Amino acid sequence: MMNINRSLKNERLMRGLTGLNSKEFNALLPIFSKIWQASKIKQHQLNSTGQRAIGGGRKGFLRSIPEKLFFILLYYKCYPTYDVLSFFYGCNRSNAFHRQVELSQVLELSLDKKLVLPKRQIRSVDDFLKAFPEAKEVFIDGTERPIQRPKDKKRQKDNYSGKKKRHTVKNLVFANKKKWVGFLGQTMEGKKHDFTLLKEQAPPNYLPKTVKKHLDLGFKGFIKQFPGHLVSMPKRKPRTKNLTEFVKRQNKRKSAARVLIENALAGVKRLRITTDVFRNKKKGFADQVMFIACGLWNYHLAMR
Repeated sequence: MMNINRSLKNERLMRGLTGLNSKEFNALLPIFSKIWQASKIKQHQLNSTGQRAIGGGRKGFLRSIPEKLFFILLYYKCYPTYDVLSFFYGCNRSNAFHRQVELSQVLELSLDKKLVLPKRQIRSVDDFLKAFPEAKEVFIDGTERPIQRPKDKKRQKDNYSGKKKRHTVKNLVFANKKKWVGFLGQTMEGKKHDFTLLKEQAPPNYLPKTVKKHLDLGFKGFIKQFPGHLVSMPKRKPRTKNLTEFVKRQNKRKSAARVLIENALAGVKRLRITTDVFRNKKKGFADQVMFIACGLWNYHLAMR
């Protein structure tokens, strides 16, 4: 069984196992506990015959609320298999799976209460401004995560990324200058182009033209299709000639500014569940994982 008290006293160990320090862990604990208790009351009201008190019955392998929060954060940070979890916690692997599903939902609701989850939809300028109030510039990029090779031939083709040379899923991400992830698009097949995702999930017509958009060459064609927007994008080298020294210096400055979105994505991907080959087959879980990972990164930034 994991020794939580020992981990809380060792900051390096705590960050390595959960991605949070002890201050962040303890600050998240009260709202996590409240939502857990509320879920148990709701479950009791729906399923109980009224003959058993809330919390009655056989006790699980996670006895306390800190143990529950530690367990789910450990799963996201280290991404162990259910067999590994069952070995360390002395439980059945199916119990480890069910606790992960249950506690993932509690963790998501806890981060929602902390107001750190990114927006999932931009269908108006107001939606954008809710995600990025008073923003003068926004950094936009697509990010891919490896998955196991699908057995279905159509899914194999749809999820194969020519860029990564493997099967992946992809998300569109908006971040601000402080590396806060304010918008996360729906998880899509790795074959999808970044610019296509932008037009489908956050149409540029709903983005304020005066807000500067930092883009890479994956969004080539944006300026032509959506004139009037304030855009920073490097220029591609023509086939028949070289770029001038002036254009090269401009590209370097633009890339240096855009590194903030890469830093934000690196912060999200501190969790190994977003970087290791994704194994889970539960429908919708790949999307939930990225949503929670962005929320945990934003929570870390908010607690600085």
